[in-house]
Amino acid sequence: MRLFVAVLPPPPRLAELGAAVDELHALPGAEHLRWAGRDDWHLTLAFLGEVDEGLLPDLHARLARAAHRTPPFELRLHGGGRFGDKVLWAGVAGELDALRLLAERSDAAARRAGVAMEDHRRYHPHLTLARSRAGLDLRPYVDALTPFEGTAWQTDELTLVRSRLPVSGVVGEQPRYEVVGRWGLGA
Repeated sequence: MRLFVAVLPPPPRLAELGAAVDELHALPGAEHLRWAGRDDWHLTLAFLGEVDEGLLPDLHARLARAAHRTPPFELRLHGGGRFGDKVLWAGVAGELDALRLLAERSDAAARRAGVAMEDHRRYHPHLTLARSRAGLDLRPYVDALTPFEGTAWQTDELTLVRSRLPVSGVVGEQPRYEVVGRWGLGA
């Protein structure tokens, strides 16, 4: 199964971001972006890719330990940015060192459980909002997101999420996400 480890911001914080994103839909070219489904907004900590179900018990145990070793910490959604002209994202502020540590622990837990991971890359906390296939200039969207300051929340849970890729071939269909594991931080 295709999996990733994530932090899920609480619904009220996502609603704040949603109000800011609604304004982006009025910008020129917005109809050419493939917007991520709001119910699926998350902060990816580690992308695991295809994972054999036989590895799940050890993976769950190791992620539980990673969560247990990490005390709760505060985050807030903040501003925005882009990866070239391909991905538009909302930024994250707050206790980023704690978030990065949790990402590193999640990555290490997966590797130790036998998950074949890609080469380790520096973690860049973000929440993906939209993707562009046409190379649309995303700078106006980033400029519009710059003043956004979400309300802080206490991050107290680590989640393992299954990603089911679209199979119908319907244009614009999004992956479906399903939480398959939850662990309290510091618990």
